[in-house]
Amino acid sequence: MNDRIVKERWLVASLLLGGVLLFLAGTLDAAVPKPAPAPDSTDGKVRIICFGGHPDDNEFRAGGVAAMWAARGHHVKFVSCTNGDIGHWGMAGGPLAQRRTAEVERCADIFGIETEVLDIHDGEIMPTLENRKTIVRLIRKWRADIVMCHRPNDYHPDHRYVALLVQDAGYMVTVPFFCPDTPYLKRNPVFLYYQDRFQKPNPFTADIVVGIDAVIDKKLAAALALASQTLEGGCGGSERLYPDDPTKRKAREQEVRRRFDRRFAGTANRFREQLTDWYGKERARKIKYAEAFEICEYGRRPSNKEIRKLFPFFPSP
Repeated sequence: MNDRIVKERWLVASLLLGGVLLFLAGTLDAAVPKPAPAPDSTDGKVRIICFGGHPDDNEFRAGGVAAMWAARGHHVKFVSCTNGDIGHWGMAGGPLAQRRTAEVERCADIFGIETEVLDIHDGEIMPTLENRKTIVRLIRKWRADIVMCHRPNDYHPDHRYVALLVQDAGYMVTVPFFCPDTPYLKRNPVFLYYQDRFQKPNPFTADIVVGIDAVIDKKLAAALALASQTLEGGCGGSERLYPDDPTKRKAREQEVRRRFDRRFAGTANRFREQLTDWYGKERARKIKYAEAFEICEYGRRPSNKEIRKLFPFFPSP
């Protein structure tokens, strides 16, 4: 057999094998059905999921609106993306993680919402593919209309990386073949950032400002329930802040309550002009406490009409 015949046969065999492989690839592709989307909500209620870096971030930034939504029968879930296991001056590890989980569970009872703490060490969350998938699945399972988180320019790496993970989910929650084990969302949620005071590279914009006077007692009660962080001072505290003496403990509780009262009132004073846009001049003037949020460009861009539907706390325009 001469070389020409061998080459011809080798070419024919190669073409046949290539055709078979292409056929099989097409068959395998055709055998993968498009995943089913998440079912539509049927109760007419808004579904909100909030992501914070630690077991206290959501409570401080969105506890008021969460309590207001819950009181109207809407569905709210807080997710702490790390377990907070180094956020204390005198304890760490599993015992602290368990304690901080119990604290946010108490807050959830106060607000009337659901809560979850992810099993990721405090200070160690990273914007990995695995964590992105976790966030996407959580948003999809909740069938969220609204997703909240930190802004990506923040002092704490856990806050920044949670923000990046949530931003990265802003499109992927609607992609059918990404995390196909969890039904995708047919409509992108509205993604919102929590208020902060950081200026670089860009300052916070108060697109939505909500008066929370009706639930301020719940938010202040939650602040005290987060005792490891507030009464005891978190990782920057000391045993002197909240000693065993009942009189001194009572004084510390009153001090912390006053401090957070001023903090939550400061938001209303800072964004009084925006409160006027949403409530009108007379009602805005009387609002003492507020929470503020910025619309993220990566999610659905709601109109003012839709915002009023999603935040059913504003008077008719």
